[in-house]
Amino acid sequence: MSSFSEMMVLTKETIENLVGFMNSLVPIMITLMITTGSIITANVIQPIILFAIAFIGNFIIVFMLPFIMISTVLGIVSNISEKVQIGKLAKYFKSSTIWVLGVALTIFVGILSIEGTLTSSVDGITAKATKAAVSNFIPVVGKILGDAVDTVIGCAAVLKNAVGIVGVLVIIGICILPIIKLTVLTIIYHLATAVCEIIADEKIVKLLEQMASSFKILLAVVFAISTMLLIGTTLVVKISNSGIMYR
Repeated sequence: MSSFSEMMVLTKETIENLVGFMNSLVPIMITLMITTGSIITANVIQPIILFAIAFIGNFIIVFMLPFIMISTVLGIVSNISEKVQIGKLAKYFKSSTIWVLGVALTIFVGILSIEGTLTSSVDGITAKATKAAVSNFIPVVGKILGDAVDTVIGCAAVLKNAVGIVGVLVIIGICILPIIKLTVLTIIYHLATAVCEIIADEKIVKLLEQMASSFKILLAVVFAISTMLLIGTTLVVKISNSGIMYR
């Protein structure tokens, strides 16, 4: 229970750190997207990303982590008590957590991909038309201005990609230690379950198995939200680069 309590706190802190970092990273990337001409994409994607990250992060902290704690307590009570058998309910809570995580991740990536693909094509066509108008209708310096704009957009795209790479590395740096700790604890408890099955009472074996399952759920939570943020960051970079390719 001491290990489980520490991992619950670590998971909560990791999610809060990831959400806080993304709330700082997204406005920077959106600003750089605007400088590359992806104005429509930036205006559509920014509220989607910020809302989805804040909503999913708070949902996990407020609802899912207490659900995991309740399911663990129910499993412990079921293994200790002879009369109260609620192991199935604990298992239902845990399976529900996994399903909710999967659905949230799928919806986030799906919405971001669809909206980004549509808006990036519009941005690309609009920017191309604007450049053609500037080049043709402004006498003497029109073509020079068009080429200069292309150069500025290219430099901004390089800077935006660099910020995206740094963001990915920071996300990995935030979540890698909790993932390693939870993985090691899960393996240790599964190993302890296998060893105790030979020498210990069946209830102790089931209790250790229950705790290993709880650590696995916490690992899934951290892994899911970190994967979601990594995919979100790389999609933002890819979508804005698609707008440049359309040009």
